[in-house]
Formats: sequence, structure tokens, C-alpha cells
Amino acid sequence: MPSASEPLPVIAEVVRSGFVEGHHRGSVVALAADGSVAWQLGDGGRLVLPRSCLKPIQALGMLRAGLDLPPELLALACASHAGEGFHLDGVRAILAGAGLDEAALRTPPDLPLEQATREAYLRAGGERSPLVMNCSGKHAAMLATCVIRGWPLDDYRRPDHPLQQALAATVAELTGETPTVAVDGCGAPALSASLLGLARAFRLLARGEGVSGAADLEAARVADAIRDHPAYVSGTGRDEVRLLRAVPGMIAKLGAEACYVAALPDGRAWALKVDDGGDRARPVVMAAALLRDGLGEEAGVDRAVLESLARMELVGGGRPVGDVRALLPVS
Repeated sequence: MPSASEPLPVIAEVVRSGFVEGHHRGSVVALAADGSVAWQLGDGGRLVLPRSCLKPIQALGMLRAGLDLPPELLALACASHAGEGFHLDGVRAILAGAGLDEAALRTPPDLPLEQATREAYLRAGGERSPLVMNCSGKHAAMLATCVIRGWPLDDYRRPDHPLQQALAATVAELTGETPTVAVDGCGAPALSASLLGLARAFRLLARGEGVSGAADLEAARVADAIRDHPAYVSGTGRDEVRLLRAVPGMIAKLGAEACYVAALPDGRAWALKVDDGGDRARPVVMAAALLRDGLGEEAGVDRAVLESLARMELVGGGRPVGDVRALLPVS
């Protein structure tokens, strides 16, 4: 493994007209069904900020604190949503169920995350709004949890707030690591984890079990919400939802600065971080890792989708001239 001062290995390259014009460095971890490390590239033990990859784990913490949402709204609590109409209606529904409205949100005013949705929203006269910010589903669920517990609302994003303390404890429990606290783009705490810890946490969620190995019905609720309502977790046209629909039983979540994690009910899990935050390489490396581990040959998996995600086309003069491609060890 590289030391903290050594560069991480190249995990993707940018090739234009046969010319390698750039590289993305980073780390990838794959867990076997029994939870052992099947393989890794880079340093899976190095702490990163998984950002929104942690939202499903935080949603579990909210369920443990008393939150109760229907499955599609629980999926939205896990989301970095695209800002489509059903996302915004869902956030309003979570707030209304707690007797709140949009004014309670402390998310920064923003536009829809996904480009086509953003353009349509602006054409319709939409403006930046806390409701539209991609983390608003998580924040609405946080507020609803606070209402249930009688916790203060105005400062619910503070790391020392009882809600955030409970969520940090859930992250620590599932990852097996004590998180460092930073500030996320939405203003809520951004907690650290290693890729190994992140993969192990998602492995537990996907299996619906706790760290002791016993069944965890609340973890299973989170996983089932993601499986059954992938568009609520993401959007109707993003690479994340394509992956979720292509691999039966998979749960997955992207995070800012090019983090990504995925897991299956049999216990296999994958986590990655592109070191420079280059998001174009994120789906490419994940899809390549899944293909490397044979998922393309498994029953029910849409191999064509995985293969299309495993290369990002580059265009020159209106036609394909190259791609971003993963560089992973051969199995």
C-alpha cells in the first residue's frame, strides 16, 4: 500500500485519439462474500470523506432514533437527488408529515443537480431554493427525526446536536471506525471513513444484519428502500440509477469528490475514491470493478449496462474520439 505521502496508483486514464492525455489516481476495495478483502488497489485503509455515500447509514441512524417513513421517502432520505418533481414533492411530504414546511430546511439554496432537470427548471422560472438542493431529502428526514424526539430544530446540523451525535455513532458502529468530523456542502457534518470501513458498512446494510451478525430489520428497511425505489435515491437518468437497475439486489450510493460504494445481499461489496475528485471516472471504475469480479456473467445482471458504464465516451467535433477507461488489475 502507498504511504500517506506516496501517490496513489492510476485507476483510470483519459485517451483521446489514441493519445493518453490524463490520468485519475485513487483507491478501490473489493470485499468477498465472507467480508474478507478480495482485492484492493491503492490504500483501502486511508481515511477519506465519503460524503453522501454515508447517507444510507445516516438513514439507518434516523430509523433507530424513531423515524418512520414509507419506503420511497426512506429512499429519498438516502438520496443525492436530481431535483425532479417527484423528489421535491417527496421532500415536502416528509416535512408535512412532521408538521413542517420548506422554511425549516437549512440546506443552502441551489438548483437541480442533474443538467437536463436544471435546464427545464430554469426555463420554467425556477430559482435557487433549499428545497431543490440535492441533500434536502436527508435534511427533511433529519428534521422529522428531531420532531419525533423533541430535539431542537434550528441547530440540527451542528456536530454536537443529539441527532448528529446519534448518526455519528451509527457510522462508527457500522464502519468500525471513529469518524473525524468536517463540514459537508449542505452544512451538515461530513464524517470520515476508510474505504474498507465504508464497504463493510454497506455489506451489513445489504445483508440486513448488524455487526454481531444478527438480523437487523431497520438495516433491511434501508436496503430494501434503495432496491425498490432507485429513482428516489438518485434520479431517472443518472449513472447511479442505471447501475442499481442493472444488478438485481444491489445497493449503491455515490458521494461528492468521486466516492462510490456498492454491495450485494451475498456479502460482496466495493468502494472507491478517485483522488482528484474527478467524477467522470467514478462510474467507470465501479463498473469495471464489477465486471472484473464476474458480475457481467451472473443471472439477471444487465451486462450491456455495465459495459456502457465502464467507459465514458469523449467527443471531438461532434463524434466519438476516445474515452475514459479504468485501469484495474486482472482477476
